[in-house]
Amino acid sequence: MTTYRIAPSILSADFARLGEEVRNVVSAGADMIHFDVMDNHYVPNLTIGPLVCEAIRPHVQVPIDVHLMVKPVDRIIPDFAKAGANIISFHPEGSEHIDRSLQLIRDHGCKAGLVFNPATPLHVLEHVMDKLDLILLMSVNPGFGGQSFIPHTLKKIATVRKLINDSGRDIMLQVDGGVKIDNIRAIAEAGADTFVAGSAIFGKPDYKAVIDAMRAELAQA
Repeated sequence: MTTYRIAPSILSADFARLGEEVRNVVSAGADMIHFDVMDNHYVPNLTIGPLVCEAIRPHVQVPIDVHLMVKPVDRIIPDFAKAGANIISFHPEGSEHIDRSLQLIRDHGCKAGLVFNPATPLHVLEHVMDKLDLILLMSVNPGFGGQSFIPHTLKKIATVRKLINDSGRDIMLQVDGGVKIDNIRAIAEAGADTFVAGSAIFGKPDYKAVIDAMRAELAQA
């Protein structure tokens, strides 16, 4: 039986009430908090850094899942580990030495992940599966919240699911971008087990109703 995890992205939360927002979404049934870091360099937007991660850490017991959309990544990895991140993932394009960056994350006591944009090939995975705890497939082009799911991602999810199964390793397969109640079941059926949702949850008045509806869809997958 697949364990499904819902990871609300605080990119869509009310930043004036961030502590309250993360507490509320965890109370509503979230399994982890997804923390989007953008540097206005690798992606065309600027968001939040380690100080914000450190600030929300006391508010939740669930894992904080940090997605680094930054280049270069190595300098900032230890800062997020110290700030309380549990999982740190980055894009292959953000590292000169992917294997070394993954090991750096693990050396700091965090789980390590790689992130692939819609048009990024997957060949890197052949060489680093032994250092991965998470693979994140972007189903939108990174940089902004509220975008629509790119349907071709479903084929990519199926490809990565086979790679994970063939490896025999316990690696989470996460999808981020345009995940909503009406498509989460199809995403799960393609092979994903961890779902990032921003505006689909934080954009609604009742977080629990949305998460419950997502779980109901996943139960049918």
